[in-house]
Amino acid sequence: MAQTPQNFTDMFKNLGEQLKLPQVDVAKIMEHHQKNLEAMTRSWQAMASGASEIAQKQRAIFEETVKDVTEIVKEYKPGGSAQEIMAKQSEFAKKAMEAAIANTRDIAELVQKSSAEAFKIVQDRMKESYEEIKAGVEKK
Repeated sequence: MAQTPQNFTDMFKNLGEQLKLPQVDVAKIMEHHQKNLEAMTRSWQAMASGASEIAQKQRAIFEETVKDVTEIVKEYKPGGSAQEIMAKQSEFAKKAMEAAIANTRDIAELVQKSSAEAFKIVQDRMKESYEEIKAGVEKK
């Protein structure tokens, strides 16, 4: 006669009884993993928020660049001495370089901030997890 199949949980329970393993609190394990998933979700949300801030900053940079180029085109007057043309080009290049450096720094700070926040969430959960496991072992 064929045996009826056991479900996964019953199989592990029977194996644990056969090997004389200590009882496992499945509810505690599920709670532990739920907390892990919640921490990962918060971490992903922090990263997504950071990505959104970066996208907004890049959009603002693009808009500012378009505005600056538009102003230069409006002010452009053909002619003038070679020195005047070089001075205007140098001034524009200097402004563009300063803006690029400032914008790069701002974006790097946003990336660092969101990465640090996401990492801290995971790190804090790892510490909590360690304490939970430690407390569970100390009870026995």
